[in-house]
Amino acid sequence: MFFALKKFVAFWPMPLPFCLTLLIVGLGLMLATRRARLGRACALAGIGLLMLFSNHFVSRWLVRPIETRYPAMPEFAAGQPIPRELAACRFVVVLGGGNGYSRGVPATAELSLSALARITEAVRLLRVLPDAKLIVSGPGDGKHAAHATVLARAAISLGIDEQRITLIDQALDTEDEARIVRERVGDAPFALVTSAWHLPRAVALFRHEGLAPLPCPADFFSHEEESPMFSHYLCDSTSLNASTVAVHERIGYLWIWLRGRG
Repeated sequence: MFFALKKFVAFWPMPLPFCLTLLIVGLGLMLATRRARLGRACALAGIGLLMLFSNHFVSRWLVRPIETRYPAMPEFAAGQPIPRELAACRFVVVLGGGNGYSRGVPATAELSLSALARITEAVRLLRVLPDAKLIVSGPGDGKHAAHATVLARAAISLGIDEQRITLIDQALDTEDEARIVRERVGDAPFALVTSAWHLPRAVALFRHEGLAPLPCPADFFSHEEESPMFSHYLCDSTSLNASTVAVHERIGYLWIWLRGRG
């Protein structure tokens, strides 16, 4: 019950519902009350904010500081040593990122773009960590295979031995994942793979459980160098999505900080 309530409350401050609420309230004030000036202000604010959140430069400004909190693992050259802290890892933990369900479609095609990026990064790490185990997380909906199962199928199709994989299919959110991973890995060093924009909050929650994960970001919205394009000056859904995750993660981090977990 609390989980559903938390999701419901967290929905409304997100850019799209917040801006649409302003717009609807503004239209209502203009049509049904005598406060037309206030209504116009609300409607214009909703439209203006939605355009800003949907702009490439604004979304990059919002998400880039979160995504650059932890550096990505470098390319691994043949014959060259890997980073010492990575070499010590005995587990690679992949946090859930969602998937769909389609008959006859491979697991890699069922995964969301975020989940696909996360499992791809995990497989890349496991190729240089032959003795490490893979832990994948994600619940099911009661009708289909759990998300952890789909991640495991994707990893197997990408060359990872099934015997190396452990599933966590009962965790509902990152806090649950941190608690269950602590039970599974104990004091063993491990790499934590999730989207770059999700990593700061995830690391804080795992550290609160007494763990010391090695942050391994994947699934970046922004990059250090980007060639300017005409579309960057307009509005698009990708930028709105980036702004949404940036706002979501900041609110999520504030929530765990207020509860002493950040």
